[in-house]
Amino acid sequence: MTQTAVADSDTGLPLRELARRHGLTAAGKLPSLPAYSRQLWSYRYFIASYANAKVTSALGKTRLGMLWQVLTPLINAAVYYVIFGLVLSTARGVDNFVPYLCTGVFIFQFTQSVVQAGVQAISGNLGLIRALHFPRASLPLAITMVEVRNMFASMAVLMIIVLGFGEPLTFEWLLVVPIFLLQSVFNAGLAMAAARLGSKVADIKQLVPFIMRIWLYGSAVLYPVTKFSSNEHLQAHKWALYVVEANPLLVFIDLMRHALMEEVPLAASPMVLWLEAIGWALVVGLGGYVYFWRGEKGYGRG
Repeated sequence: MTQTAVADSDTGLPLRELARRHGLTAAGKLPSLPAYSRQLWSYRYFIASYANAKVTSALGKTRLGMLWQVLTPLINAAVYYVIFGLVLSTARGVDNFVPYLCTGVFIFQFTQSVVQAGVQAISGNLGLIRALHFPRASLPLAITMVEVRNMFASMAVLMIIVLGFGEPLTFEWLLVVPIFLLQSVFNAGLAMAAARLGSKVADIKQLVPFIMRIWLYGSAVLYPVTKFSSNEHLQAHKWALYVVEANPLLVFIDLMRHALMEEVPLAASPMVLWLEAIGWALVVGLGGYVYFWRGEKGYGRG
């Protein structure tokens, strides 16, 4: 039995060819990655508008409003300084501990906020997803954009803190921009990966705070990074030391401290840190994007 192509009565063209010429595709078919990327780019204004709406809805009803974008990391830094800097004396080994601590807290908070919001990017917007047709990656990307905007204010405050505690303004401060861009790409990939996981496994949302807390303690946010190299257990297992020092958040925090501060202890040489930062941004950024794209047709179902 042979199968004949159905043709349009006016043009005589097969319907499949006619649909292709007019940019129509089969319903429910996953677009190719380049086609999906083009769709996403065409929705860039939607992403920006959605990000603006998220900021307004989150802080618009509070008395201090946008000021909370700066107060939250400042309060966290103050609490950690009292506990770890004064009570536990982890400041030993770092000459200017307050800028050192604040840099770690602010940079870690950037990634933490993206992950915590990203895990609910799909599961928390099912009504929007089921009502409108748009590339679903718009949602985790909008969340990342929100946190990028918040980080602008935090970075301004961080620079004031660093200068206020005696660190000089140098040309190395220009490195803040590429470091920030690399971490933003890394965070976007994390947000998309977390969004897909959160859409499939609701319990991930409950685990994220514990995961981020473990990540916090393993990223030398609250103590000098030299504690890793002086740890006898890690020294006995060199591979474990390499794994710990390759921690992406440790890398981004170390690079930012190196850019803003002088004579700060680092986990590795600046060249190695830069290579690791670029590698993490590419692997997690692109990997998270591809992982999210693969699940595009399943979001909002069930």
